[in-house]
Amino acid sequence: MTALLTEKNGTARRSPATGSPPSSPRRRPGRERAFDDVPRWQIYLPLGLYLLFTLIPFYWMLLFAVRPAGSTSLVPWPMTGAHFSKVWNERSFAVFFQNSMIVGVATLVATTLVALAGGYALARFDFRIKGAFMLALLCSQFIPGALMLVPLFEIFRNLQMINSLGSVVIAETVFQLPLSIILISGFIKNVPVSLEEAAWVDGCSRFTAFRTVVLPLLRPGLIAVGSFAFVHSWNHFLFALMFLSEQDKQTIPVGLNTLIGADSVDLGALAAGGVIAAVPVVIVFAFIQKWLVTGFSAGAVKG
Repeated sequence: MTALLTEKNGTARRSPATGSPPSSPRRRPGRERAFDDVPRWQIYLPLGLYLLFTLIPFYWMLLFAVRPAGSTSLVPWPMTGAHFSKVWNERSFAVFFQNSMIVGVATLVATTLVALAGGYALARFDFRIKGAFMLALLCSQFIPGALMLVPLFEIFRNLQMINSLGSVVIAETVFQLPLSIILISGFIKNVPVSLEEAAWVDGCSRFTAFRTVVLPLLRPGLIAVGSFAFVHSWNHFLFALMFLSEQDKQTIPVGLNTLIGADSVDLGALAAGGVIAAVPVVIVFAFIQKWLVTGFSAGAVKG
């Protein structure tokens, strides 16, 4: 159908042809702007200020760690490694680092294995006290660890586990399990049970079907739970302070506390120790950040 031409006030106007797409409506005054219409400085400025506010403490710690003693320069030049050498060799941070690594890895393995078994039971089996058990897991998150120090100390003393890294591993695992079980349970619920049933039909046992079919799909959730357990046990101070009294059994958080004297503080050594303590955590999150976000989001919501 041809378009009609009309003349008005000496100008020609072409009427739109039938079937042509309607013109986009004009934006009303006060209408919310689209994201593409927002000036970039309104996005980058707040993010830059937040990033600056976050990185300044780390820069300050790194500055004291590599700056010579007595220097007041805001630029780390000339740099020195004397503070790192002091805390690593003279203040036994090599031993503290090894103990923290043992506690962190052991807590990671224990928490992941137990949470995997408990989460599978909650996700795949129905039993009478299932609701009450889930409620107990949630309520346990409101109990501060400090309230359990006395009973845990008595239990470990009777088991002759005081001054043993195993006592810290058990305590850390117990306090990490409720949240870990809930996350793993939510993640397993997102795996269709029909996949396991198909493996059962093919002759697999329940354990074999879980190991070959379900377990590979749980990688993001396992990484999230394991990394959270490792970081928490690496940074936790209270259990290591109460259950470990011998210096060769202490962990990095307790070792950092020994650098703070009653009358003075060696800021260079303390900053160097803080850098040593932060490096493993930064490396862990740098490599698993993608899996961490995926695991927590998938375990928190049932699809």
